[in-house]
Amino acid sequence: MYTAVIILHILVSIFLVIVVLLQAGKGASIGASFGGSSSQTLFGSAGPATFLTKMTAGCAVIFMITSLYLTYMAAHRVTGSIMKDVPAAKKEVQQTPQQAQPATAPQDTSNTTTK
Repeated sequence: MYTAVIILHILVSIFLVIVVLLQAGKGASIGASFGGSSSQTLFGSAGPATFLTKMTAGCAVIFMITSLYLTYMAAHRVTGSIMKDVPAAKKEVQQTPQQAQPATAPQDTSNTTTK
């Protein structure tokens, strides 16, 4: 299901870009995009402006719905691990070293008494 929504989202976004690029700016004649005055019959008596406006609105609604769904699914994704049933290894705590004893001078154990 998640993959199908991603594919739909990508297709709708590409189609939305195409539909927006087909629309003309203010004051421009959209009939020039389709070959002049004969294109008015292709989209009906109202012309292509209302058809493309409706297509843009429909694509925008689908794009927003799929965006919200994908955002919700990404935020609530269940993350699992193959190591979830393995107990954690116990970490050995290192003992702090004993305070170092000061070094003492070696004692002479040889018999050096003079007679």
